[in-house]
Amino acid sequence: MNLHIRKSLQRGHNEIVGATDTRLTFIELGNLRLGDGEPYTQEPEAKEAALVILSGQCTVKAGVETFEAIGARTDVFSGAPYTVYVPCDMAYEIVGVGDVEIALCKAPSDLKCPVRLITPPEVKTKSVGRLNWRRDVRDIIDADVEAKHLVIGETLNPPGHWSSAPPHRHDFDRLPEEANMEEVYFFKLKPSGGFGIQRVYTDDRSTDEAYGIEDNDAVVIPEGYHPVVAGPGYRLYYLWILAGEHRILCPRDDPAHAWLKNVEPIAEEIGL
Repeated sequence: MNLHIRKSLQRGHNEIVGATDTRLTFIELGNLRLGDGEPYTQEPEAKEAALVILSGQCTVKAGVETFEAIGARTDVFSGAPYTVYVPCDMAYEIVGVGDVEIALCKAPSDLKCPVRLITPPEVKTKSVGRLNWRRDVRDIIDADVEAKHLVIGETLNPPGHWSSAPPHRHDFDRLPEEANMEEVYFFKLKPSGGFGIQRVYTDDRSTDEAYGIEDNDAVVIPEGYHPVVAGPGYRLYYLWILAGEHRILCPRDDPAHAWLKNVEPIAEEIGL
């Protein structure tokens, strides 16, 4: 099964993962590119949506709320994002304030809850791992944000560094050891001509795929461990969208590589 998506993104709405994608149950992902004053409207639907501003500014109207000229970063490497969570059965409009790029993340929902603006100071940013698997993680929509299925964040790898390391999966509902959630990654590179590598594999290797990742690529992850590495000389970013029936983050590390976590406190103690 090919899990790699590469599309030429145009002005307007670009479907990356659609509602009819049989590889996934919950997640849809679109990429929206608008110019100054250019509108995009969405009629009410039985889906929740998270509008993650990747770069630029826009005004968002949803229900009785209007968020004027939100967005503060020139690219995804320049700080945490503004994000608007829109619940099901609510129309919304996005209008560009200058050029803007937005990730439209959706999942089925019947949850009635308020519109929510998540500002950059509300995004939880942390450094994870050590040595060449150290990366920065931004939690945007987590358990503190009311939602039906979506959990969303961003990860940034320095050049040559790994993330999702040790490799982990979230394939089965076996709490408290593991919870089942599908996932989509959407990538950016800096400089944009760079590359990374994504591997997706299962314990029995019935799935064992590796993909060369370029700017604006995506990978769908219905199952399996899914480590990522940035090419030398290139910073790698990915927006990650998770969704599951129970909305519980409980990944399981690959036992073959779980020892990496035992190294981390030692590396920290000796200053590595």
